[in-house]
Amino acid sequence: MTGAVRGGIIAAGEGPRLRRDGFTAPKPLVEVAGVPLIGAVLRNFEAAGVTSITIIVNEDERACVEWVRAHRASLDVEFIVKTTASSLESFREVTGRGPAGPMLVSTVDAWCAPEDFARFAAAAARRPDAATVLAVTPLVADEKPLWVTLGPAGRVQAIGDPGGGLVTAGVYRVSERARRIESAPALGRLREYLGWLRASGEPMFGEIIETVVDVDRREDVASAEALAGRRAGRA
Repeated sequence: MTGAVRGGIIAAGEGPRLRRDGFTAPKPLVEVAGVPLIGAVLRNFEAAGVTSITIIVNEDERACVEWVRAHRASLDVEFIVKTTASSLESFREVTGRGPAGPMLVSTVDAWCAPEDFARFAAAAARRPDAATVLAVTPLVADEKPLWVTLGPAGRVQAIGDPGGGLVTAGVYRVSERARRIESAPALGRLREYLGWLRASGEPMFGEIIETVVDVDRREDVASAEALAGRRAGRA
């Protein structure tokens, strides 16, 4: 189990549902409690001690690059500016970069508190480096959740079966094999790839983050802001 890992952020989605709900900013710059989504994810990585990060944005999101450079100049950030056909293509672009070893990856719309993200990163780092670790949550805040069933010791027993009561949270610690494997079939979506990866023999575990909001719609922004407000109140 290695110490420092490189981070990766998938931020190339166009956010059509947010646009339909009246948001005009590129999705990574949509704000939750005054902080753009990309800023919240970078804050999470910093809380986990990860300061070297690869970020993919689409070609219409160059304002996101400028925001990160202006507000997180202390981080070692590599940008990939590319419009991709799917979340899987973005995932493969990001995880194919950087040094050998596991990589900690988050989608830009996976909103959670920094301390929860840091706990996931620490728990995932205790798993074998040869395993891929999924953040899972009982908070179903997605129109099309990807269900996960965990067995003894947190090993993933099934992906796609709603009987497990947990869903993927958009955060992953990805093994070297999963990052570099070239024999994957032509799959269209990241969820399909994760199912294939497990079926191909990848050791796979789940670690629970209790509250993660997948921010795709106006009501998701409201939910995340409510969570942020409750956290601030407790602090």
